[in-house]
Amino acid sequence: MNEVRRAEKLGSRVAKHPHWSFFLQQLRTITSDSLGKVGVFLLLAFILTALIAPYVIPYSPFEHISLSDGKLARLLPPSRQFLFGTTSHGSDVFSQTLMGTRIAVLVGLLSTLFIALIGTNIGLIAGYFGGKIDNFLMRITDVAYGIPFLPFAMILVSFMGVGTKSVIVAISLLLWRTSARVIRSQVLSLKERPFVWAARAAGAGHWRILYYHIAPNVLPLTFLYLALGVGWAIVTEASVSFLGLGDPEVVSWGQMLYYAFTMGAMRRAWWWVLPPGICIALIVLACFLVTRAYEEVINPRLRQR
Repeated sequence: MNEVRRAEKLGSRVAKHPHWSFFLQQLRTITSDSLGKVGVFLLLAFILTALIAPYVIPYSPFEHISLSDGKLARLLPPSRQFLFGTTSHGSDVFSQTLMGTRIAVLVGLLSTLFIALIGTNIGLIAGYFGGKIDNFLMRITDVAYGIPFLPFAMILVSFMGVGTKSVIVAISLLLWRTSARVIRSQVLSLKERPFVWAARAAGAGHWRILYYHIAPNVLPLTFLYLALGVGWAIVTEASVSFLGLGDPEVVSWGQMLYYAFTMGAMRRAWWWVLPPGICIALIVLACFLVTRAYEEVINPRLRQR
């Protein structure tokens, strides 16, 4: 029995470490790569901006600013007073860009958290139990693959109403499908490993084996899809907001592009378009750089390049 327990402990090497130690280990792996450091820095910069934005913006995002002569500050180019210029309604683009960071970070983090929870659990349960359970969960995944996102988002908005909550729910209900399939395939291999047999021999139940022994070994895949999911969620939110399905009471980068397009300012007011467009590109690039560095966790052979 001692030999069995020793084998069990060796097999579940990830599970025996404290959670914070595991997180720090993944962070060290990412920041050991120079481009990974850039990605982490950009993500932290956006998160910090989201936290301090309400306290540093010079104007309210929806304020119609008037000049000293009483005229509306309409479509003014960048200047000392308006760093990123103004919109056709006389609103400050710089203030809107900073406040838009809050929605991007909120949607990115919350949606990705739900995607990871749904995808990881479906992948774990389907891969471990197999049979009818696996078949049922994978058919649900196939249905999710067959549902086009934008029509689904429109239908969901018609029931829940226009807003950030509807966007988060729409993203969470559909974008878990890829992570579920990949994690399932990994679990199919892991459940045949000796450390799982040792756990069964020691009397461990199915759920203990699944979440105490197998789940920690697929956490690197979960974190990989977390990083990817942030970029997907932000782009998706921007796309939905650009179609006019975002919350009209809060500022988002997609909403800024939507209003710039509807007002015909895409060419004659470049300062209205570039800031949100560059921010979307930078935060998605940051997520890509993090996932690129995190590939070393998934494939340790890359460390020897």
